[in-house]
Amino acid sequence: MFADRAKVFIKSGKGGDGHVSFRRELYVPNGGPDGGDGGRGGDVIFQVDTGKNTLIDFRHIHKYIAKDGQEGGKRRCHGADADDLIVKVPEGTVIKDFESGKVIADMSGDNKREVILKGGKGGLGNMHFATSTMQVPKYAQPGQPGQELWVQLELKVIADVGLVGYPNVGKSTLLSVVSNAKPEIANYHFTTLNPHLGVVDLGDGAGFVMADIPGLIEGASEGVGLGHSFLRHIERTKVLVHVVDAASVEGRDPLEDIRTIIRELEKYNPKLLERPQVIAANKMDAMYSEEDQNQVLDALKSEFEPKGIRVFPISAVSRQGVKELLWHINDLLKTVDQTPVVFEKEFEIQYQGDRSLPYTVTRADDGAYVVEGPRIEKMLGYTNLDSEKGFDFFQKFLKNTGVLDDLEKAGINEGDTVRMYGLEFDYYK
Repeated sequence: MFADRAKVFIKSGKGGDGHVSFRRELYVPNGGPDGGDGGRGGDVIFQVDTGKNTLIDFRHIHKYIAKDGQEGGKRRCHGADADDLIVKVPEGTVIKDFESGKVIADMSGDNKREVILKGGKGGLGNMHFATSTMQVPKYAQPGQPGQELWVQLELKVIADVGLVGYPNVGKSTLLSVVSNAKPEIANYHFTTLNPHLGVVDLGDGAGFVMADIPGLIEGASEGVGLGHSFLRHIERTKVLVHVVDAASVEGRDPLEDIRTIIRELEKYNPKLLERPQVIAANKMDAMYSEEDQNQVLDALKSEFEPKGIRVFPISAVSRQGVKELLWHINDLLKTVDQTPVVFEKEFEIQYQGDRSLPYTVTRADDGAYVVEGPRIEKMLGYTNLDSEKGFDFFQKFLKNTGVLDDLEKAGINEGDTVRMYGLEFDYYK
């Protein structure tokens, strides 16, 4: 069975604790603090592996835990940073928060590598806490804890064109004769249990990637049969090709087949029907008379062509009409946005703000306003300021936890500098 979904637990490493120690040297009876800082915990990073095309590896390994940073040492020795944990996935994998179902990252297009969970920062050694009044600090900072999360991995194939339709209507046969794909073909239902991709080469640089989406049945959008497992693969396609058994070899009505598939697509995601569609009326050579052929074609055309859906009579086996169908699909692709379909990030892993943790606002000698304390340090450790959503959260955090109010009480003006643990920015309302 094709593996295109997996639930896994991921956890980044804890930062190493800062160390408490004091210099012990000959003729220096009261040496100062020299405890080193702890190392950074390992990040959990997802990375595209072009050699993979399923999520089968995640059927056997369900937990991915990065290592912790090393504790700081004597003589100001910095603890070693932990190695990052690299989790390799096939291109097209969408990483979602398991609880909410929101997208964390889509490993498609230019996004080949992404840090999903950041490791905890190492704690500061006691050498950082010496002051004029506290010259022998006997405490150090603990390392920041790692982050943990259950995620859902979903593989959504990347193709320009998706072949949809009931089982056994000839989708696999069509894909095999127009591309380099070699799907298994047999005369029984659900032969295709995984999406197949094929490159269609029309010559002179024209061509596209086509996917055979496994057979859908009524109720697929509710997860009946194998439908739900396969509908997700349609979401990246730009053109939909309805392959229908025009000869009614199995006794079904071809018009009702298409109506049913359209209903299932609409229930699953109404936006799918905004994409260009075309009908491939397959198995035309299996009909005994030209009159029967015309009757079926007229019925299909009268219902669907007024809706802008062209009907092409074909035979995938003999390749009759296939060339005309492919060039029409190629023309349809020219009318749509060629930007790859990449799912936007909806879920930002971040620290929500513990109001019980303290922070201070002070004025530095150079005039900058310094904001520090456990509440600020923890927030910065959990928030990715390089992302738009992360920076939006950072701004809301400053407002909602009272930091901006305290800065204004301290007399800050527009254009003044604010400093937070190495992060420096100008203040504007």
